[in-house]
Amino acid sequence: MILLITGPSGAGKSTFITRLKQLDPRLEFSISTTTRPIRDGEIDGRDYDFTVEAEFLKLRDQGAFVEWAKVHGNYYGTRCDQIDRMSAEGKIPMLDIDVQGGLQVLDLFGTTGPDLVSVFLFPPSWEELERRLTHRGTDRPEVIADRLQTARSEVKQAGKYRYWIINDDVEEAVGRMRAVIQAEECRSEAFSSLPLPDEGQDGP
Repeated sequence: MILLITGPSGAGKSTFITRLKQLDPRLEFSISTTTRPIRDGEIDGRDYDFTVEAEFLKLRDQGAFVEWAKVHGNYYGTRCDQIDRMSAEGKIPMLDIDVQGGLQVLDLFGTTGPDLVSVFLFPPSWEELERRLTHRGTDRPEVIADRLQTARSEVKQAGKYRYWIINDDVEEAVGRMRAVIQAEECRSEAFSSLPLPDEGQDGP
């Protein structure tokens, strides 16, 4: 299983994913590679894999990314080798990427394939989204206005995702996400064979 969690900037994806990971140790966050400048409190290799544009474009041309996108003037991408490593270790990779990159992942894996669980995370309202973006204190007013305009366009793509979760209360939203994971693990496609072996006898 690969979890694709996306939504507009300010939907609360980072807090949502952090709490989800605390409750399920099988989940591992896929760190994105980005050319965005590092912010106060962020650590290279923990929050993002920070790099310069020339190196990012070199990796892109080598086919190193599952998806990549240029968002608000900066490049972001998900490394193929990270997904492969986590899957080999029995982990469930979580992809926290923007809607543009999410659509690339959907095209790659398919919208209904059993391997990909796609989730669109909504803020409770446009007013709350603007409040969250402003409360960050990291962006200029014109950047916030651009993010809000982008968010209205991104929400129109939500119909391509299998699940919708409204992040009004993080604990309730995470609870709904855990229910989704449990349901996906019970799908018949998740099993490689019947749970009970066929012994050549009729059942009771």
